[in-house]
Amino acid sequence: MTDRLVLGSAPDSWGVWFPEDEHQTPWHRFLDELFEAGYEWLELGPYGYLPTDPDQLADEVGRRGLKVSGGTVFGNLHDPDAWDDTVATVRKVAELTAAVGAHHLVFIPPMYRDERTGEFSESPTLDEDQWRNLNRSADELGKILLGDYDVRLCLHSHADSHIQTQPEIERFLDGTDPEYVSLCLDTGHVAYGGGDAVDLIRRYSERVDYVHIKQMDPEIIRQVNEEKLSFGEAVKRGVCVEPPAGEPAPAAVLDALRDVDARLFVIVEQDLYPCEPDVPLPIAIRTRKYLNSCGLGARHQKA
Repeated sequence: MTDRLVLGSAPDSWGVWFPEDEHQTPWHRFLDELFEAGYEWLELGPYGYLPTDPDQLADEVGRRGLKVSGGTVFGNLHDPDAWDDTVATVRKVAELTAAVGAHHLVFIPPMYRDERTGEFSESPTLDEDQWRNLNRSADELGKILLGDYDVRLCLHSHADSHIQTQPEIERFLDGTDPEYVSLCLDTGHVAYGGGDAVDLIRRYSERVDYVHIKQMDPEIIRQVNEEKLSFGEAVKRGVCVEPPAGEPAPAAVLDALRDVDARLFVIVEQDLYPCEPDVPLPIAIRTRKYLNSCGLGARHQKA
């Protein structure tokens, strides 16, 4: 095993997409089961799901023997009118992230289709002015995060967002400053957008600063493309699958990551929203054991 690849998981793998939702696992159960499944590290998930008081969060995480790998935030960088609200939101999440000792902030761009209804909220493509504003704003936000919080901006490419396909990911990376902006490589979302995660790792290794490891069912991706489905509908159909099923192959991703000259968090994410409360834990245990077998370790292995 390599100490440079650090295994963790996230609320997403317990069916959590929103700060509050009647279909989601309560936060205390998520933390209990995360430890029971054998993980040590966690990403915070949507702001407001876990406690937002730094002392309470540190206590709840610490007394379970857990540690925080990073925070998560949604924000809009392509619309100048959204800048002030985005910065205010990001500062709030960055402050909490830093307070519990983490140094990565996973930034998810806005989705142009509603997660619940699939309705379009804006065009699926950006024009040249929007791209320029997106890249310029990312650099500025990355500068703020690093200077004020010692937190690294990790842009998460995402299904139904303007940074979804491999050409869009590459355009973003080529247009931003590596000193301030890095990539949260979500292997499943790359596959969903028709890209090649291993190729991105090989060619942009210096920009990969954080990883979500996830697999997608190619048959459901085919349905998405043929039927023009939203990501929310694709998740309901089971597009996210546990390893070793789906694409990309986790072993191939991990082989490529071992060549990256950096310590990387590799966070399990399997979108399960909505799901019954007893579904996530057995999947989390099997996933952890499979990734252990590929050489990606967890420090304690209770289950």
